[in-house]
Amino acid sequence: MARSRHLAIVHVDTGLSLRGGQHQLLMLARALSARGHRQLIACAENSPLAFRARAQGFGLFPLPGHDLGHLHGALLLRAELKDFRRDILHAHDGVGQTVAWLASAGGKAKRVATRRVTFVPSRRLDYRLKYTYTADAVIAVSEFVRRLVIESGVPAAKVEMIPDGAEIPSALPGQETRQRVRAQWGFSEADFVMGHVGAFTPEKGQDIAVEAFFEVAAKIPEARLVLAGEGHECAGRRLGPKAADARIRMLGQPENLADFFAALDLYLMPSRSEGLGSSALLAMAHGLPVVAARAGGLPELVEEGRTGWLAERDSPPRLAAAIAEAASDPARLRAFGQNARRRAEDFSTDKMAERTEALYYRLLGEGTAPL
Repeated sequence: MARSRHLAIVHVDTGLSLRGGQHQLLMLARALSARGHRQLIACAENSPLAFRARAQGFGLFPLPGHDLGHLHGALLLRAELKDFRRDILHAHDGVGQTVAWLASAGGKAKRVATRRVTFVPSRRLDYRLKYTYTADAVIAVSEFVRRLVIESGVPAAKVEMIPDGAEIPSALPGQETRQRVRAQWGFSEADFVMGHVGAFTPEKGQDIAVEAFFEVAAKIPEARLVLAGEGHECAGRRLGPKAADARIRMLGQPENLADFFAALDLYLMPSRSEGLGSSALLAMAHGLPVVAARAGGLPELVEEGRTGWLAERDSPPRLAAAIAEAASDPARLRAFGQNARRRAEDFSTDKMAERTEALYYRLLGEGTAPL
């Protein structure tokens, strides 16, 4: 249906690092901007998200630092919004939802909260009341997260499942890039290189990947492992002395993810907890098959026997067995990578933006955009 007007949207995120949720916010904002919507991004001052948002030309409202619970920032944002017509306040993290509510309570704007995490507080009553009464809609990034939110007591009618998106590259780097990046890592074309990108936190399961690697390497001498992401400098202490093995590389967040993915044969997602798995989705968009844990929304993303393999959660032996199976047939591995790239198209940024935009219009009583 034809839309009567473009919308004024305020995105709120209080994260202090640039992780999957912040990347998703920026992708959504770029896609909505292309559709003509006016947007403002409210985020922590001097945060990586603030720098990226400003560099990409978005209006920015910096939430002040050293502000317990961002209460002062919420009041400042409330004052700012008097001069910014707003239709939607979209919070991308839990604290951000509180900020959005305080900044808009009593007004006509509709509030949307995105839930990407599988963590549910022990005080479920507080959680239920918060998302029932401060949000007009809750976006769950997977069916797994949707069930968790509903089981916590949030009315099902308020919960919309809209998966995270991925920007699908029109072309992939060639053999020259693959060889160059591998040489930088000290690996050769003959090596079987698996990798993972994610913050070095317990729920991401890098320790599981390291344990599984040594089981694989005992059978496949050319196996190599690359772990990249925020916090890599201190990761060695948590992962133990095994992580110092010469066949393992630990890196910071790659500046060029396309080059990083081009150098891999297989992507690993050994998470203990995962809302959907946006880094696995991005790897798939770059033509990589995935070995993932059966955690959270990952089984909704990785099609076993078509785009990758699934292993039991928190089990290095099962993860190692899946990796060995993947490495045993190079032709099948390439075919799975091609399937993964096609599968990622079902999660494109355009589709995520279209579904989110449709939700906005429905909340405002202005109809349903076609999906």
